[in-house]
Amino acid sequence: MDFQTALESLFAAEGRRDPYPAYEVLRSHAPMFAALDGRWFVTTHALTSHLLRHPAVRVADAAVYDGYWPDWRENRGVASIVQSMLLSNPPDHTRMRRAAAATFTARRVAALRDVIAERAADLIKEMPERADFVSAFAYPLPIAVICALLGVPDSDQPWFRRQAADLTVVLEPISTEEEMRRADAAGRELEDYFIGLIAERRREPREDLTSALASEGSGLTGSELLSNLVLLLVAGFETTTNLLGTGIKVLLEHPDQADRLRADPELAPAFVEEILRYDSPVQFAARYAAEPLDLDGGLHLPAGADVNLLLGSANRDPERYPDPHRFDPDRPNIQPVSFGGGAHYCLGAPLARLEAQVAFPMLLTMLPALALAGEPRLRDRLVLRGFAELPITTG
Repeated sequence: MDFQTALESLFAAEGRRDPYPAYEVLRSHAPMFAALDGRWFVTTHALTSHLLRHPAVRVADAAVYDGYWPDWRENRGVASIVQSMLLSNPPDHTRMRRAAAATFTARRVAALRDVIAERAADLIKEMPERADFVSAFAYPLPIAVICALLGVPDSDQPWFRRQAADLTVVLEPISTEEEMRRADAAGRELEDYFIGLIAERRREPREDLTSALASEGSGLTGSELLSNLVLLLVAGFETTTNLLGTGIKVLLEHPDQADRLRADPELAPAFVEEILRYDSPVQFAARYAAEPLDLDGGLHLPAGADVNLLLGSANRDPERYPDPHRFDPDRPNIQPVSFGGGAHYCLGAPLARLEAQVAFPMLLTMLPALALAGEPRLRDRLVLRGFAELPITTG
């Protein structure tokens, strides 16, 4: 595969099914290069980690969107993401992040361990002999957990899956007009839902994240509150669903490693980190350079450059991880960039890790005959990598 073919394959469905050969070609070409109308691509672990943390490397925020898409606010799916902390820069990002972090605490996350274990056990007991793992487990577990955190009724969970599937296309670098229309509809539906929930919690506060963020002391504007609740809901289960689906497939394809984890659940943290490295649920992060940057190795980024960080490539960089295409939970010092880094490091990363660390040993011990059964179907996405369907048998 030549360089041009490798790059173009990432923007085609066939290439996205297995982007790792293309990443290898691009990484061997250069740690950073400009292509496709001047967009910059970053391929290595060291440079990706550095740029994720560099204060001059920013996300495309509302001001950037105003410059090339003046009516973006009319698409409420786009608006719900752009007005959230995900696509905000300091000082707005700092303020929003502080408000969310004050409520999304380590104590609150740790307290969910029993909720996770109880819900996982119920789902495993209910799982039929033949099932789609995504629908039977990988989706309902994280959506139950994030809904418990936000104070959302269990009965609304199936509805949320449909809305999130339509809305997350706005995170992708390419989309169709129909997909953007559905994202707009999903954004409107979710905003209406949270307007009602916020009103309820302001009348009768509870011990949940929505009540905490809706309080007068949060410092969030009305639009920021709505956008960040939508973000927390969608991000709270979308990437975790992908992590669970990908992880169980990796484990079942490596039965010796699955046996180790089954015998010793204390290995789960290392296994989860290696799964995150081996096949990241987030493959791509977009940034731009707010000023010219001179980088190690004589590399230079001009001011205003669109920077595309290939997280999946960075996680398989042989300079950082020898024999990178081998699944090896015993690797020393695994530090995947799957959840980003720096100021925009994923706020929900500890919760996603906890869910996976609890779920994988339970699945392997409660379902010792668990096996893949048929051809899985990946979602056709570049940014969010995961399965739409993953057929399994339980016995």
